[in-house]
Formats: sequence, C-alpha cells, structure tokens
Amino acid sequence: MASLRGILFDHDGTLVDSEMTHFEMWETILGEYGVQLTQACYQLHYAGIPTSANASDMVARFAMPVSAGQLVAAKEALNRDFLAQRAFPLRAGAYDAVTGSRAAGLQTAIVTGAGRAGVDMTLKSYALSDHIDDVVSGDDVLLSKPAPDCYQLALQRLGLPAEQCVAVEDTEHGVAAATAAGITCLAVPTAMSTHHDFSRAVGIFETLDAAIEWVMSEYRLCRP
Repeated sequence: MASLRGILFDHDGTLVDSEMTHFEMWETILGEYGVQLTQACYQLHYAGIPTSANASDMVARFAMPVSAGQLVAAKEALNRDFLAQRAFPLRAGAYDAVTGSRAAGLQTAIVTGAGRAGVDMTLKSYALSDHIDDVVSGDDVLLSKPAPDCYQLALQRLGLPAEQCVAVEDTEHGVAAATAAGITCLAVPTAMSTHHDFSRAVGIFETLDAAIEWVMSEYRLCRP
C-alpha cells in the first residue's frame, strides 16, 4: 500500500450540512413558477448535483417557461444572500476531521463542485483557513463532478499522485469524480444521499469521525 500524503474533502454535505438549505432555496424558486418541488424529488434527482445541471433538468422535467440560466441566476442570488449573513453549519466531526488530518501530517484540500463563496465562508467562520492547503471549486474547472477535473486539478496543485491521497464524499457523483481521478474514496452519506450507489467507494461510514478513524488505522497514522 502506498503511503498516504493527502486527504481531499468535499464541501457541501460532507464538511457542512447544507443540503436542506439548498432544497429550500430551490423550493422557493420553483414555487414562483407554480412548481411544487418535494423533498423526495429533490433527494432523488438533485441532491449533491451542481446548480447548472439541476437547473437544466428542472426546466426540462417541469416544462418551465424559463431558461436554465435564469434559474441558475436566481439560485446564486439566494445563495449569496444566505452566505452574506452566515456560513452553513459544520457537520458533526468536520472540524476535527480537517484539523486532525493536518496534525497527522497530511496535506489537506477542499474539492467542491459548487462555487468558491460557500467554502470561503466556512473557512472564515470556523477558523479553518490555516488547516487547508488548497481549495478547488466548480469555478476552477469546465466540467464539474462527476467529471474528475476538480480532483485532477487538486492533485496537480498539491503536487501529489492519486495513489497517495484519499477523498471523502457524501454523494454518488462525488465518489465517481474522485475514483475517476484514481483516488481512493470514502463515503459519508447524508439523509439526502443514503440511496446513492456507493459501490465505487472503499467504504461507507455513518460519521466523519468513523471515516477518519479508518484512514488513521489503515495508513498507520497518529493524530496528536
């Protein structure tokens, strides 16, 4: 087994508990066009999917008299308004997962298919900036998850080979992106993604704490 030198975390759903807020934003936007978006529909089709892909699907699925670009603009506006007031809450164990990984000597990165703004607010609000070596967002690549582009860019920036890194994700699309880049991936599903296909993940964990404990044990690392 190759030695472990880096750990790459997804953001929304993995480090922060944001999916319900994203659902409520989409529910509000679609409601303005007379479309009732149920939580079950969101969970099945949209949780963990980039905004642009969701918007395109919604226009087609609900035969909406609006362009995907207009929906994206509306969603981004609501997201900006939210982040101007607060950060998304951290998932249980997120702070310790990041700081403990860094303390164990690993390089750390956040790799998200979403925009950079949410990550910046997380780093600022929870004093995590000094514990993260790099951030790659959907703003940095042409193709977002499940394409591997964001993970490939993260590896390039960190100067690490895929076999010396692990990724932590909460959705099927995220796991697909990481493994397509050749990175071992751990899945920590949320209530919104428990039905996803995580067969490409090396393991499925109920909590971030459990996932990090597996990493430390598997690669014989010690957290101070």
